[in-house]
Amino acid sequence: MKYSFIIPVYNRPDEVDELLESFTTQTVKPFEIIIIEDGSTRPCSDVCDKYKERLPLAYYMQENGGPSAARNYGVSVAHGDYVVFLDSDCVLPPGYVKAIDDELTGNACDAFGGADAAHESFTDTQKAISYSMTSFFTTGGIRGGKKKLDKFYPRSFNMGMRRNVFDALKGFSKMRFGEDIDFSYRIFENGYTCRLFPEAWVWHKRRTDIKKFFKQVFNSGIARINLEKRHPHSMKLVHLLPMVFTVGVIFLLLLSASLGTAYALQAGCGTSSAGTLCICQLWWAPLVPIALYSLLIFCDSSRQNGSIKIGALSVVAAFVQLGGYGLGFLKAWWLRCVLGKSEFAAFEKNFYD
Repeated sequence: MKYSFIIPVYNRPDEVDELLESFTTQTVKPFEIIIIEDGSTRPCSDVCDKYKERLPLAYYMQENGGPSAARNYGVSVAHGDYVVFLDSDCVLPPGYVKAIDDELTGNACDAFGGADAAHESFTDTQKAISYSMTSFFTTGGIRGGKKKLDKFYPRSFNMGMRRNVFDALKGFSKMRFGEDIDFSYRIFENGYTCRLFPEAWVWHKRRTDIKKFFKQVFNSGIARINLEKRHPHSMKLVHLLPMVFTVGVIFLLLLSASLGTAYALQAGCGTSSAGTLCICQLWWAPLVPIALYSLLIFCDSSRQNGSIKIGALSVVAAFVQLGGYGLGFLKAWWLRCVLGKSEFAAFEKNFYD
């Protein structure tokens, strides 16, 4: 057996149905699929039974322990030379397995990963979130959007490696969030090779609403500090940009509000000098950079998605992503770097939300 696909699941039977259906369209076989039900209250066992005649599928259940524990358990019962991790909210294009096989046949490596995209069936909010998580203007291309990266750190929604590499690194850590990046760092730190497979991409639904999306990115900001503590000097300039963006937006909003308040008070009293009043009349000026960035996101997303509505939602998603990440980053920096607290995550029970 060459490939074992490991999929942790929590209360998502409908999404598992879509993912398994997409496995039936793959042009390269054989492979095995291992579903790990992570303590779900709405199990997908019936869905898996539906595909057992069509796919080499194994179904296991464990007490809820989070996706890392589920993935580690999945590998323990796998038979493939390569283990590939997918999230249950992914859907595979027909050429996904072939793309992996072609890459490994032409230029083998120890670990690999691919990017993600939005399917036409996704909701407008999901498409906006997908844009925000993959656009150069929000992530700088570090999530696999660019074909040429100095180093590509795969994420666990679309991530694979040799089985012996996984065993040597002792699997995923007990980190609640950021565990996939922690694993990617350990791949490089131990001298293994890792590449982006540009054609091995998946459709990834991600979060279904803005509130859940905020929780995800807030924890990602926290995870960045936790990762820096585990892997000193791993933080790059691009990881700081959401925090700088968040602080900058807050500063500009406060400056605009202060100038506007001062203008209203001075104009009402009629006691201020003409120069001071003139400066306060420019209360709107600090909002210009925010407006220009919003316009950039709106135009680019509208063009890519062919929808003005998705373009508008993408503006919201971009500010939620960068602001949520930035706030989580700042909270973790204060608690861990200033106050010396131990590793933590804000929304620990929201593994899959």
